[in-house]
Amino acid sequence: MVADMATSLRRGILVLQALDSDEAIAGGGLGVVRIAELVGADKSQISRTLKALNQFGFVDRDPLTRAYRLGWGVFALAARAGDTRVLAAGARALRELVDTLGERVHLTVLQGAEVLTVLSESPPVSLQAAGWVGATVPIYGSSAGQALLLDHTLEEVVELLAGIEIAPAAAHAPRTPEELYVAIERARARGYALVDEEFEPGLVAAAAPVRDFRGQIVAALNVSGPKFRLGPGLDDAGRAVAEASARMSTVLGWSVDDGVPA
Repeated sequence: MVADMATSLRRGILVLQALDSDEAIAGGGLGVVRIAELVGADKSQISRTLKALNQFGFVDRDPLTRAYRLGWGVFALAARAGDTRVLAAGARALRELVDTLGERVHLTVLQGAEVLTVLSESPPVSLQAAGWVGATVPIYGSSAGQALLLDHTLEEVVELLAGIEIAPAAAHAPRTPEELYVAIERARARGYALVDEEFEPGLVAAAAPVRDFRGQIVAALNVSGPKFRLGPGLDDAGRAVAEASARMSTVLGWSVDDGVPA
């Protein structure tokens, strides 16, 4: 019985891998006969496997071509697994950064036109930036916001902020999407974003993007602190955050050196 279940599980995995092949993607799916050929199994066995996978949403069948393709159930599982992995890798990265920089550090994600802090780690000092776990802030004026938008074009930034009144909290903050994009370009050139009293008077910060196995930005690491303490070494802090982000991206499957999945 156990051996039969293991064989069925293996067959199911092979079927999913076949449907994830370049051939399947390019052709919009595969028929039962072709899947059986790729997997090396009997057509009737593959039919039963596909039926079971379809019941759980792991494969879909095109009503016209009758070809099978990966279903939304696979992508939903992948998304949840990815989120969990980002949080796990982020917790380690935050601890390392706190040890290195001695300031509060954060893991943030993009939520519409806002930055959501999902993790935060504190050093044992009395004066530090406030914790923001679970809170959102406008994407303009923050180093994390710039890092999360590092791959955006000017048109995409303008579209993202369309209909949103930009109300800078500090005098140095961007006041238009175009000004924000200039800051994003500077961050892109150096590999990390820096803000100097743009989010809040007396506060400075640095941030860098985190990429997943596809090379897409899924989060940002950032450090913030009072200007009198963090300001003199802000560039060094930016480089440290960028290095931590690169390590975290590698854990998520992205090769920063080659620009290709690890």
